Amino acid sequence: MSSNSLLTSISPIFNHRPKPTSLCSFNRSTLSTSQTQFKTTFISNCSSTPTHTSKDDTPIELRFPAFPTVLDINQIREILPHRFPFLLVDRVIEYNPGVSAVGIKNVTINDNFFPGHFPERPIMPGVLMVEAMAQVGGFVLQPEMEGSRDNFFFAGIDKVRFRKPVVAGDTLVMRMTLIKLQRRFGVAKMEGKAYVGGEVVCEGEFLMALGASE
Repeated sequence: MSSNSLLTSISPIFNHRPKPTSLCSFNRSTLSTSQTQFKTTFISNCSSTPTHTSKDDTPIELRFPAFPTVLDINQIREILPHRFPFLLVDRVIEYNPGVSAVGIKNVTINDNFFPGHFPERPIMPGVLMVEAMAQVGGFVLQPEMEGSRDNFFFAGIDKVRFRKPVVAGDTLVMRMTLIKLQRRFGVAKMEGKAYVGGEVVCEGEFLMALGASE
């Protein structure tokens, strides 16, 4: 076979341009002749542009709306007696007095518990997640306090489970729902669930009691 014929026969291989896909490489193709073996490997360029592009070209920073604000931090401070470093609710985003409340805690590396828990792997302590959830529960009990600043205390916690670690950068979304209220004894039973990114990270049952301020 002449060199011209050989080049003509293999030219379709070299002229072929495989269409970009999500793969970063293609199988090696081999062309053999009686005298010479030609090998070629096609490798596609990995592109940041996906094969199936979304019709929504809105930048990611504009794509997700912020949580609504029902009670801001100043209103929270007027209701809860907690202060730094134990005020663990930054915003209330849903509030049904006497029924349920949803609050958020923005977890940041500047939180004072991270240097000790743990220095090499900062994780929000589970007991502080429970405390934050209880503070959200305080809003649910406000109608029973009749607007006073009476304190509420843990009377018991049951069936608490920690599903996933909460780390700096997470937004902890906590829902507390009143299950049972014994007005005579000033005791309330509540169900709590905390989420990060829509996944449950902590849940349990809370028994809370009202106590008069001194």
